Amino acid sequence: MAFWNEAIETMPRADLEKLQLSLLRKQVRTMYDSSEFFHGRMKAAGVHPDDITDRDSFRKVPFMKKTDLRDNYPDKLFVKPYEELARVHVSSGTTGLPTIVGYTRHDLDEWSESLARGMASFGMGSGDLLQNYHGYGLFTGGLGVHQAAERLGAAVLPTSTGNTARQVQLMMDLPVTACAGTPSYLFHIADTFDGMGKDIRRDTKVKLAIAGGEPWSESMRDKIQERTGIRVHNCYGASEFYGPLFLECDRQCGAHVWADICYIEILDKNGDLCADGERGEMVVTMLNKEAFPLIRYRIGDISALDWTKCECGRTHPRLMRLSGRTDDMLVVRGINVFPSQIESVIGGMPFLSPFYHITLDNRNYMDNMVIEVELDESGLTEDTVGLGNMARSVEARMKDILNLKTTVKLMLPGTLDRFEGKAKHVTDNRNYD
Repeated sequence: MAFWNEAIETMPRADLEKLQLSLLRKQVRTMYDSSEFFHGRMKAAGVHPDDITDRDSFRKVPFMKKTDLRDNYPDKLFVKPYEELARVHVSSGTTGLPTIVGYTRHDLDEWSESLARGMASFGMGSGDLLQNYHGYGLFTGGLGVHQAAERLGAAVLPTSTGNTARQVQLMMDLPVTACAGTPSYLFHIADTFDGMGKDIRRDTKVKLAIAGGEPWSESMRDKIQERTGIRVHNCYGASEFYGPLFLECDRQCGAHVWADICYIEILDKNGDLCADGERGEMVVTMLNKEAFPLIRYRIGDISALDWTKCECGRTHPRLMRLSGRTDDMLVVRGINVFPSQIESVIGGMPFLSPFYHITLDNRNYMDNMVIEVELDESGLTEDTVGLGNMARSVEARMKDILNLKTTVKLMLPGTLDRFEGKAKHVTDNRNYD
């Protein structure tokens, strides 16, 4: 498989870690000197940039949190004036105030560099036409993927979101070989092909896809690939970083986190570093970010890093698929529940599709969880006894995994809402007054 920057992508781990420490020290010094917020935070913690001599001492640097971004809205965390900015993006603002992210020209170049490396790692190149149905505008996904694909030498069809029938028609009419967007929308596109009596395998040239922007599981990937014949590569990122940033290579065994761009710590519940491959809370430091730096940012995702050399030849650590978040955890009858656990059950049931919705209420002061999940076409039957047995089998598996009794409702294909952006999986109607 072709490399985009082979010298960097195959650098030995010891050299990468030495480079990371140098960049960490430089970034801490830059923030200390240029950010009133960060200077005050470090001074209150009794930490000076000169104290940072190794990775252990770097952990003395205070955390940044989502609340810091909201408390300094709109742009108090910028360390570059607007005259030096090239672009500004705004997050979706699903909780509290949105996040405003500024970019210098260098920031945009590094963002596209990261994604271009990832695209090359699974075979994209100058012969590809990428249909990009990420949203364009304030959201980071559309323009970030677009710019990286053009940097790689690929052509881009900027369809953005919506008008799915037209998306399908363009896929058939043009020599589209790759696409990018959320995994749930790719499934919706496959549904639309079926509804039009078309076959995505036969009637298009699409062979590759980038999917991200929402949690999804390996089982959902398996179902998409089996149904469409498209090889789907997971993408990880966040608006605070730059946007979508890290991609899986052709081996599909974790997203390559470029160690010269980003330093990720995986911490256990005591705040200690986890061993390689051990899951914990991700803490992210962007090593070269200019306009809107992040140091020890608690993103809230739970994952693990694998530093073993990938079969593709790349030496940078791989980020394992997320297993949950520290802030989307549902507490139901005193039990911690992650939507990803529910996805794993659904993915293991061949008669179910990946589309589901959770509704929580607390009638009579008792939490109740209702899970609506669509049947796969193969699971359709008029046998009511059979349907009841299927629902009970899902409930039993949910209880095994969650240690919690749930009510499962089997829905007809296509009846649950589809989302062109991030899927909304939970409605919490509990009232504790």
